[in-house]
Amino acid sequence: MALRKKIDKVLGNILIVIMGVMVINVLWQVFTRFIIGTPSSFTDELARYLMIWLGILGAAYVSGRNMHVAIDVLPLRSSNKTQKKLKLIVYILIIAFAFFAMIIGGLRLVYITYTLDQYSPALQMPLAVVYFAIPLSGALIIYYKISDILNIK
Repeated sequence: MALRKKIDKVLGNILIVIMGVMVINVLWQVFTRFIIGTPSSFTDELARYLMIWLGILGAAYVSGRNMHVAIDVLPLRSSNKTQKKLKLIVYILIIAFAFFAMIIGGLRLVYITYTLDQYSPALQMPLAVVYFAIPLSGALIIYYKISDILNIK
């Protein structure tokens, strides 16, 4: 559990930093567009990429905190034993999705964009860096759900 708390803290701080940078970036965009009159060329792209990282890593963070949206009508009407079984099934499905869609699919996307040497137009950074958030988040989600499975009571 100590490792999980450290990962939660680090991930939470990373999300705070990303959000802070995104706010400053958007304020700069508004300032340059409406006050100076010549919009900054990179801020739109940077805001988009920061939003991707914030959304995808935020999903992993929320998954780790078990605060994700859930329809709990069936579990609430079930016995304790059935609730445990349902949790286990849901956790296994989440792990399968995170593995196949986020890790396998995400790494494939990262590999393809890296191999094709694709760069973002304004920032000139490799798109593989942007897309790396997907497999990273998938790995975090799998870690969290395996930890949850081991702690089902």
